[in-house]
Amino acid sequence: MKIFLDFEKPIEELELKIEELRQLRGTNGNGPDDEIAALEQRLMELRKEIFLGLNPWQKCLLARHPERPYTLDYIERITSEFVELHGDRRYADDPAIIAGFGVIENTAMMIAGHQKGRGTKNRIMRNFGQPHPEGYRKALRVMKLAERFNLPIITFVDTPGAFPGIGAEERGQSEAIATNLMEIFSITVPIISIVIGEGGSGGALALSVADRLVMLEHSVYSVISPEGCTAILWSSERSSNQEDFSRAASALKLTASDLLGFGVIDAIIEEPRGGAHRDPAEAAANVKKYIIGAIEALRGMPTHELLEARHQKFRNIGVYAETSGQVFQR
Repeated sequence: MKIFLDFEKPIEELELKIEELRQLRGTNGNGPDDEIAALEQRLMELRKEIFLGLNPWQKCLLARHPERPYTLDYIERITSEFVELHGDRRYADDPAIIAGFGVIENTAMMIAGHQKGRGTKNRIMRNFGQPHPEGYRKALRVMKLAERFNLPIITFVDTPGAFPGIGAEERGQSEAIATNLMEIFSITVPIISIVIGEGGSGGALALSVADRLVMLEHSVYSVISPEGCTAILWSSERSSNQEDFSRAASALKLTASDLLGFGVIDAIIEEPRGGAHRDPAEAAANVKKYIIGAIEALRGMPTHELLEARHQKFRNIGVYAETSGQVFQR
């Protein structure tokens, strides 16, 4: 059965009504075709009306939808073959990050991304898409291997954040993220990063230093989750208040349209009406089309221009003002 979010209840009711009429038609051998057609037209209009008017908090809920396609779903649909590599060569393999080499339209590429997992057992194994340090080190190891063979790099970002457990901190979580940020800036092959769901904090940043940073239409990308922001700014008694979550989400400016306006991302990839989970094949086709076009454009750039443009892209984010010899960012 499909999973519907609270704001999708009118859509759910209409889909159930259409299904009832279809079953009635199947039982009787004929049925109210005109009524079904009218309801289907109304369903299309209702989906458009609801999804064009989503607020930032509703976008967060949609980005976390349990049926939303994850990294392995996109890999399956956009690559003709994929070989996954494991381990960081220092400590262990982290199932929360997938890394390996795949072929897209006869072009070999390195692909890495967060993987949340399906079902309780698999989600626990994947740590709900929250990587440990070894996950980030694995991704960087495979990126450097791609650089050695002059292969472009694709990353899929979808994590609530890096795992904050004691073991992860003991093994150098912040150092692993910082090292990725530093090292990826110097990698000499084209890098495309796509936010496919949640882009949470440093856990997302470690895979999103790129020449082209883009987001799916209903994904989010932020320094902190609305729940975390609420817990910090307001009292614990209100930390589960949906109104406060909505207020925090609006203040964080975490939607794709917000971030495109600020110049943080380069483009928005359109999703099927109702979200990527309603038609994963179409969502994957849109992602594949963007990747092919971006790689073609980036591969024509000399290496020194590619690296300089990458550095300038991130230096230009934000607004700065100098006062009395000190620099402030606002």
